[in-house]
Amino acid sequence: MKFLVLAEHDAGTFKKTAAELVGKAASLAGMGGSVTAVVLGDAPGINALGGFGATRVVQVGGDFSTYEPVAVTDALAAAVAHAKPDVLLAPASYLGKDAIPRLGARLGAGMASECTDLRVEGGELVGRRPMFAGKLYADVRVAGTPAIYTVRPNSFPQPTPGDTFAVVERVEAELRPKTRMVERKAPASATVDLTEAARIVSGGRSLKSAAGFDEVIRPLAAAIGATVGASRAAVDAGYAHHSEQVGQTGKTVNPTLYFAIGISGAIQHLAGMRTSKVIVAINKDPDAPIFEHATYGLVGDLFEIAPKLTEALRRATG
Repeated sequence: MKFLVLAEHDAGTFKKTAAELVGKAASLAGMGGSVTAVVLGDAPGINALGGFGATRVVQVGGDFSTYEPVAVTDALAAAVAHAKPDVLLAPASYLGKDAIPRLGARLGAGMASECTDLRVEGGELVGRRPMFAGKLYADVRVAGTPAIYTVRPNSFPQPTPGDTFAVVERVEAELRPKTRMVERKAPASATVDLTEAARIVSGGRSLKSAAGFDEVIRPLAAAIGATVGASRAAVDAGYAHHSEQVGQTGKTVNPTLYFAIGISGAIQHLAGMRTSKVIVAINKDPDAPIFEHATYGLVGDLFEIAPKLTEALRRATG
């Protein structure tokens, strides 16, 4: 099975999904299979992707410093034509949610999105993906070539890099951008983006105010190096920014650890975080729906429990 893996980078720094997906593809390729990474634009040390299992890297020339969906689709189409893969893997990032479906439509290829697991069964790749806001999972096979799968970040462990280097093949593509970037504003926060964060601390409307949110949620997140999240109710109340919203109308996350503090667990919120590996819930209502999905639940006043937890974690982490 021949894999082509989109290795995303931001201004030359590879996102952790690059190593995650290349490593997973290498474990799935099997005897006689191969893994090729595709990199858009310039990034230093791209041959080091060989340390995660890629035998070669297709580098598509061009300026991709700003995201332009049609140009990215053009570039990916050129990479597919060059590599001729059986399977294309991409992260379920904003690029994976926008340009990859465009690519599938252009190629007439089938696609399975937002997968949280991949396996080979009977010589075919099978993706497991949540459906109906995570209430059930479906195992899907994609007919046709290439079969396209997008994968949620943090679905697989980060592989340990080896000392093997991949062969780099430069490909030029005709890029036909339709839009022009007028201005780009970088986020003020230096924390990991919600969609890629391994640890998230989210707060709900029970924080009562923006001050309460800042005094309880942000120190706890800082204590464990986590990214701050919020429910829609907290965002609508002005406690947190919309960029921090988790849920059906916010961001879909898949962290290793998710704190839900003062969040009841409405289906709209669960839709964005149900696949978290470990969920810790703090709520004074013992019948809150969030407890049905929590790995660990603490029933009590969040204004008493969370600060004590923050201090304990600070001591534990030095």
